[in-house]
Amino acid sequence: MSRIGKKPIPVPAGVTANVAGQEVKIKGAKGEMSFVVPDDVSVVLENGAIAVQPRSQSKRARSLWGTSRARINNLVIGTTAGFEKKLEINGVGYKAAVAGKVLKLSLGYSHDIDYEIPAGVAIVTPKPTEIVISGIDKQVVGQTAAEIRDYRGPEPYKGKGVKYAGEFIFRKEGKKK
Repeated sequence: MSRIGKKPIPVPAGVTANVAGQEVKIKGAKGEMSFVVPDDVSVVLENGAIAVQPRSQSKRARSLWGTSRARINNLVIGTTAGFEKKLEINGVGYKAAVAGKVLKLSLGYSHDIDYEIPAGVAIVTPKPTEIVISGIDKQVVGQTAAEIRDYRGPEPYKGKGVKYAGEFIFRKEGKKK
């Protein structure tokens, strides 16, 4: 029994929800998004809330029940408040800057890295060592942050590299004489 799937998703004021068959469309202040729910799950809009129920008790239906509810909830949150990920850059000479639709990264390689900013995502660098990624789609924001982090992930000896804000990096002791 999915504990997350049981909860109805409240539709806040200023948000328009539309359920047509298996497609859920959410329109809010920040934009409009839609999600096609798998056939194993049914979606109903009632009393200003979206309810998700499995159509059968199969393993697949029960697995997709909570997932579908979470995806629809992320649409509601994304169109009202949006999502944000912060990255920190540690290391001498490591920095980032936004130039138009390109994020320029200097991460200790012989060349700078030009990362093309995807559509629907806004990237801001308040400081040269800080990157703020924001957008209405949680998956795209997280994927963008992960791709940027992959260029130079944090290493365990000095902690140099790109890491998520608040991420704990397990540090190792270096060689001893």
